[in-house]
Amino acid sequence: MKKYIIYIGILLGGLLLGYLIFGGNNAERNTETATEEHDHDAENQLWTCSMHPQIMQPEPGDCPICGMELIPAENGGGEVGPQQIEMSETALALANIHTMKIGENLSGEQELVLSGKIVKNEEAKSVQSSYFDGRIEKLYINYTGEEVRRGQVLATIYSPELVSAQQELLTAARMKDSQSRLYESVRRKLKLWKLSDKQIQEIEASGEVKEYFPIYATVSGTVTEKLVEEGDYVKQGQPLYEIANLSTVWAQFDAYENQIAQLEEGQQINVTANALPGKEYEVPITFIEPLLSTATRTINVRVELSNKEGRLKPGMFVRGKVGSAEGDSGVNKENRMITVPKSAVMWTGERSLVYVQPNPDRPVFEMREVALGAAAGDSYAVTEGLHSGERIVVNGAFTVDAAAQLQGKKSMMNKDGNKTSTGHEGHSGMESGANSNNTAPVEVEEQFEVSQKLVGQFSRVFNEYIALKNALVKEDAETAQAASNKMLQALNKVDMGLLKDSKAHNRWMSTSEKIQNMAKKVAETIDIGNQREHFKALSVNFSTAVQLFGVRQTVYEQFCPMADDNKGGYWLSLNPEIENPYYGEAMLSCGETQRKL
Repeated sequence: MKKYIIYIGILLGGLLLGYLIFGGNNAERNTETATEEHDHDAENQLWTCSMHPQIMQPEPGDCPICGMELIPAENGGGEVGPQQIEMSETALALANIHTMKIGENLSGEQELVLSGKIVKNEEAKSVQSSYFDGRIEKLYINYTGEEVRRGQVLATIYSPELVSAQQELLTAARMKDSQSRLYESVRRKLKLWKLSDKQIQEIEASGEVKEYFPIYATVSGTVTEKLVEEGDYVKQGQPLYEIANLSTVWAQFDAYENQIAQLEEGQQINVTANALPGKEYEVPITFIEPLLSTATRTINVRVELSNKEGRLKPGMFVRGKVGSAEGDSGVNKENRMITVPKSAVMWTGERSLVYVQPNPDRPVFEMREVALGAAAGDSYAVTEGLHSGERIVVNGAFTVDAAAQLQGKKSMMNKDGNKTSTGHEGHSGMESGANSNNTAPVEVEEQFEVSQKLVGQFSRVFNEYIALKNALVKEDAETAQAASNKMLQALNKVDMGLLKDSKAHNRWMSTSEKIQNMAKKVAETIDIGNQREHFKALSVNFSTAVQLFGVRQTVYEQFCPMADDNKGGYWLSLNPEIENPYYGEAMLSCGETQRKL
């Protein structure tokens, strides 16, 4: 019995000793393994700035831009490609980065979106002309926008010819019994000058010649253009006023040539105006222009809108949506044109870039080079580089690009993806984006209704800009300098008191100041290279001014991607044919027309 007790004691002691020896080592190994894993995670931990999420550093510290303490960046799951950039959800929110799926809408149907603007209904527009030669003595309609009624007196005219014709009438009236044909001939002559039977009878009854004759409105509507002033001498048939009936207006849209097959007259289109949120018009397409514009590669699509309340103003921007199920009109999904918002595209001069999100569930992005077609509204057509259904960055692309630069990935300024760290790349990246936006024209959201007198004054300023552009084309620095000085003189003569609307006045003040500053810089130098450098910024501000206030000429906005060391440069022209002011004879035809303003 004692032997069994001894054996049991030895067995228990051996088990205890084995646990102490081997179990302790396993615990140590588990502890060491956990420590190693923790150390490995710590080695992979990146640190970012809450205010500048493009900053990524391997260790804690302060942000090189704002000096704030860095915080741990959230780790994403899965592997990231060698040229992909991953950002945390916090960084996305702070940088206000938004993405969208291109090529199709949420309902699974194709939706064609067209950009356009409100214009006057040409079928309801008329010109009030003078029916005889003479001098304007009095105008009763003194500004555009005034409502007139048919039969209302518009002006009085002194006409020597009409005075002579009245004298002939009085003479013929005294001899009408013996010279009836002469009498009728004189009356017909006066009727051709739009004198009524009542007016002719009054002249005969009074026996006196009237020196001044009224001109009556032949239609009712809104005066859209005033073409004469008191004291002006006018010829027979010369326009005095343009009058439009704005109870109906047209909405005109631009459609690309590969969209034509999806459109037909009578097709329903949903029209919305930026100035009337929540208001929609469901109307049929009334006209599709049969000729394609060679400058913009678009056709004109028109609808007629009821405007009895007068809420739709000519010049307002509108959008038209045409919904068509996939396969309609015989157009395959693969052949449909892809469009992207202008905010998604980054320009380098030679290249056009967007950031694609390959997986919508992960904040991972990669740069993609694309080929762009023409612009329409706030979108670009993409001819190569993207496919329907892909997701792209539409807001915050420059922030994503700055983060890619910092991590040595492919980016806008780093085509091959080499690491170039200076400690301030994120900051410089954002500045690069800002500067890029400042050197490219923007499409304004509204056009101000201003007087024709101010349009005429600004048109004279614009004429000097064209003279400057032509001088740069000919590489004539002295003429360019002279044109800049004339531009400044014409700019000083613009009467800002004609701008009654405070918003229009403020926009004119800010835009004209920029034009003045750039024009002065051109005028201060005789070096053609410096003149072209300042001309680039001058053109951007002129583009804004022309869109906001208008000129009397048709203006084409043109672009050369090779100007300014391949950064690109815009200019305005009265001719759709390219004459490059940045290179002159060396590369006279380099560039393309971007749009018609």
